[in-house]
Amino acid sequence: MNKPLARAAATLAACLALPAVAWAQAWPVKPVRVVIPWPAGGSNDIVGRIVMQEVSRSLGQPFVIENRAGASGVLGADVVAKAPADGYTLMVHSTTHVGNAHLYGKKLTYDTLKDFTGVAMLTAQPGVLTVHPALPAKTLKEFLALARARPGQINYSSSGNGSAPHLQMALLISMAGLDITHVPYKGGAPQVAALMAGETQASFATIGTVINQIQGGRLRALGVGSTTRSKTLPGVPTIAEAGLPGYDMNPWIGVFAPAGTSRAIIDRLNAELNTALGLPEVTATLARQALDPAPTTVDEFNRVLRVDFEKYGRLIALTGAKIE
Repeated sequence: MNKPLARAAATLAACLALPAVAWAQAWPVKPVRVVIPWPAGGSNDIVGRIVMQEVSRSLGQPFVIENRAGASGVLGADVVAKAPADGYTLMVHSTTHVGNAHLYGKKLTYDTLKDFTGVAMLTAQPGVLTVHPALPAKTLKEFLALARARPGQINYSSSGNGSAPHLQMALLISMAGLDITHVPYKGGAPQVAALMAGETQASFATIGTVINQIQGGRLRALGVGSTTRSKTLPGVPTIAEAGLPGYDMNPWIGVFAPAGTSRAIIDRLNAELNTALGLPEVTATLARQALDPAPTTVDEFNRVLRVDFEKYGRLIALTGAKIE
């Protein structure tokens, strides 16, 4: 291509890009709806509110939280999937979003990967393998040895079929070749209560739900599921370093937009979210919830979505979990 033609092509490309850039610079010119498909007061709600409050201050428009709880996040996600892709409807959801695709299957009225785009990860939500103090296992290796010596005799609790605690243990069972019994409960609180009462002997739980019991000696922590140690429990090794190399199961909370939302808006929002995650007051609030900030680029988060979509699909198939 000669120089005049090259300059003309470059000018045309720049002109075509101007509307998207101008749109992103103008956005937002009105309030932004943020759907959180979980009840108020939970981790998703707390994280979404504190981060979006800072984004609202920075961009000068209200980011209005709307809790649309029900069906493990499906009801709220359906609302967002059908919303206009104009940057004025967002969603704060957890790893459950990708798990639901496999649990609900054809019952879903949206496509988890095609109808949403990931904007940014907000926090990691690592689980910790905990046991009742009466169980004679003080390390992960001792727990694995005990479970192998007592096939079918150890019960573990979860917050429900297909939940993150269920799948975290399913991965451990499949990698270590264990035979232990799953006892599902309806939520994280009864799951932990069952473990505390000795109804079950082991459980994966989000760190925030068991940190007080661990620190008080009422539960024993054997390992965290992420590939790096938790800042809240720095003395607890990862499952991988404690005796099961390659173990990696790290739930998260992130922000989504309807598919087709302008990439310029997505990039701007990603930058604002990452900036908010770095603010001391936000970091301190997350730390009180035993959550670690996990800023990502747009492309990094969408790669995580695809990887976890496949991983959760394999584990859910392995467990046979499904929504009736």
